[in-house]
Amino acid sequence: MGALARLRGRDIELKSPTEIEAMRAAGAVVAAALAAVSEQAKPGVSTAELDAVAEQVIRDAGAVPSFLGYHGFPASICASVNDRIVHGIPSASDVLAEGDLISVDCGAILDGWHGDSAVTIAVGSVSEADLALSKACEAAMWAGIEAVRPGGRLTDISYAIQEACKAAAIADRADYGIVAEYGGHGIGTSMHMDPFLPNHGEPGKGPKLVPGMALAIEPMLTAGDPETRELDDGWTVVTESGSRAVHWEHTVAVTESGHSVLTLPA
Repeated sequence: MGALARLRGRDIELKSPTEIEAMRAAGAVVAAALAAVSEQAKPGVSTAELDAVAEQVIRDAGAVPSFLGYHGFPASICASVNDRIVHGIPSASDVLAEGDLISVDCGAILDGWHGDSAVTIAVGSVSEADLALSKACEAAMWAGIEAVRPGGRLTDISYAIQEACKAAAIADRADYGIVAEYGGHGIGTSMHMDPFLPNHGEPGKGPKLVPGMALAIEPMLTAGDPETRELDDGWTVVTESGSRAVHWEHTVAVTESGHSVLTLPA
């Protein structure tokens, strides 16, 4: 088990290099599941079918889906289509159509360690505006990842994400919105751990980044007003305006020399 370090009033789990490698193995399972889902996400395919694909890949790897049963969540992936931002519940009646955007969030537990990652997938031929929105969110995630370094502060990541989103909005001449209510988190022996990682804010605040910390970095971006609403299912979060939303995520470790992405393909 990783040591628990008390940082600014938070219990933040620090992992040894061996434990980080165990998390990398879990992350590779998640990457394989998302790759399989991305391959199958075509017009006419239901989100329930995508969920079955992900679960099969995870279990075939000897891992367990993190999401299934988590606080009662009924599936192995979150499948959020178009105006759904996060936590969409897969359904046989939710069938993908040409031009949809689907954000798929997936987690796996392998030997007690968690991996967590998300991608946004274009279904068939998607509008240039939607592709630009997804590209902006993915770039913001990578900007956040690049801000991970020992000795930095947690909100250095938040600021990098925020500024990348602003730059993309200017470049694309678009009105992108950062979803403020949801953000990244610590991860390790549990899926959601301290600290909470906002996707916006000033740099230089929050816990100091130290080797052994692991964070899920996950911006969510909307094509307009980022105001949100939760549906009656108690899970699915949508944009209040009905605008499109996207979500990208990687699990990242702080290392002695910088950072390492743990949810890349093996």
